[in-house]
Amino acid sequence: MNAPTPARRLDEFKPDARFAWCVTGSGHMLEESIDLALKLPGVDLFLSAAGEEVLPLYGWTIAKLREHFRVVRDNSASSVPVGMIYNGEYHTVIIAPATSNTVAKCAFGISDTLPTNLFAQAGKQCVPGIVFACDTAPSVITQTPHEWVEVRPRAIELENVERLARIEYTTVARSLDELRAALEQRLSNLKLAWITSSS
Repeated sequence: MNAPTPARRLDEFKPDARFAWCVTGSGHMLEESIDLALKLPGVDLFLSAAGEEVLPLYGWTIAKLREHFRVVRDNSASSVPVGMIYNGEYHTVIIAPATSNTVAKCAFGISDTLPTNLFAQAGKQCVPGIVFACDTAPSVITQTPHEWVEVRPRAIELENVERLARIEYTTVARSLDELRAALEQRLSNLKLAWITSSS
């Protein structure tokens, strides 16, 4: 069996390459995830159709998002924007937060939404991916638009997280702290830094 191809070198990306941050239909730690995205340099947001439905429930309209990010919406059957991965325009793909549906699709190689397509094509281009999975423990406390609720992921959801973690070029974050740490490591690898001033 051949050894896996190493992740792409920094000089293989465009000098102004960016983070591709994907939002799916989960509200779990959504506001905290967007807050982290705001602190990264050079982020474009890629929204699934479900993500576009959920974001306004937490106060993030498309217009408000566009004040901070370039926003790409899931409105083409073939996910045309994914081609930018092949041009070296994105050095990292992040899915945060990732629904159990998105995790399952990524874990089994299904790419039928903008985020899952980006993840799959990034892997084929040896571009690192970071996935913040929502269902990672037997009991998860999560915030809906109106209240805090307890969610009890099934064995299949937990198994899919582990399956996803075994895929090449993929880092699975199981908590907000792990997501922050994964982003910190990626920034270090890219010789970049968090944005510390508000603008």
